[in-house]
Amino acid sequence: MGALRSYRLRLQRKRWRIRAFRKRRELNPVTNNTARIKPTDLLVFCTQRNEGVRLPYFLKFYRDMGVNHFFFVDNDSTDGSLNYLSQQEDVSVWSTRASYKRARFGVDWMNWLLMKYGHGHWCLTVDPDELFLYPFCDTRSLRALTDWLDASSIKSFSAMLLDMYPKGRIDQQPYAPGQDPLEIASWFDAGNYSITKNPNFGNLWIQGGPRARVFFADAPELAPALNKIPLVKWDRRYAYVSSTHNLLPRGLNLVYDEWGGEKASGILLHTKFLDTFTAKAEEELTRGQHYGASREYLAYAEQIKDNPELWCKWSEKYINWRQLEILGLMSKGNWA
Repeated sequence: MGALRSYRLRLQRKRWRIRAFRKRRELNPVTNNTARIKPTDLLVFCTQRNEGVRLPYFLKFYRDMGVNHFFFVDNDSTDGSLNYLSQQEDVSVWSTRASYKRARFGVDWMNWLLMKYGHGHWCLTVDPDELFLYPFCDTRSLRALTDWLDASSIKSFSAMLLDMYPKGRIDQQPYAPGQDPLEIASWFDAGNYSITKNPNFGNLWIQGGPRARVFFADAPELAPALNKIPLVKWDRRYAYVSSTHNLLPRGLNLVYDEWGGEKASGILLHTKFLDTFTAKAEEELTRGQHYGASREYLAYAEQIKDNPELWCKWSEKYINWRQLEILGLMSKGNWA
């Protein structure tokens, strides 16, 4: 990378950090339990709106993994989820009625909280419908992974977003609070993924899965990106650029091996497609707060009204992380 491009990226990173500092004024503290955080604690950062039905299992899942503290930004929820989060001893929560879109789809808010509280910690930035898997997650805690990453001088860890869905109509089986969503959404696409390299930031760009197959069949290049870098040993100088798809400094995006080997990687099981999806899609389409003039939600609304089913004869039923490794969707690299 040339000196001019490197300079421009440094300026861009500075711009995102200054923007996050300014956007902090949009966040109102509701419950601040950060005094309880220890220097070695593992942290989760999350933006949510009206995800109350998902939160009990979300918190349990990551607590069982070994997460010590949660940071939430609640974007004007009306379902009681803000009150629920404020009662959790290991949660700090801020509320805002400001525009999600004008906060770069929540990235500015997350960057500020990461800058202020994440420095020196391993931080996992995820959505309420994302369940993080990594090699040996059935026998090793998240702490074991971060200890290995520290020992290997690795500061960022990638995870492909894997869309999960039920067999049959997505509105057929109701989801109950506290329930494992994989009991319902247990199927996924094992193939049909395309990978390209972003020449500017150096990260991989992955598209495909049921959203490309069903919602963007006529224009798969417009399908949502599935590449994410959710786990980072944070430094206050860092900044996410576009969701958790990429970040700066640029070297944090090099989470793959260009010389024929394999680096360890994970999976984010994306459990969006439950019976709550139709109402959620309609709400977000009305709000118009999502990327590309809510193009993604327009596609959802158009397709779902005619055929709310994503399963097909090539769908694969989820078993465990080893199955995903065999399919080449994640890798344990040299972590044995």
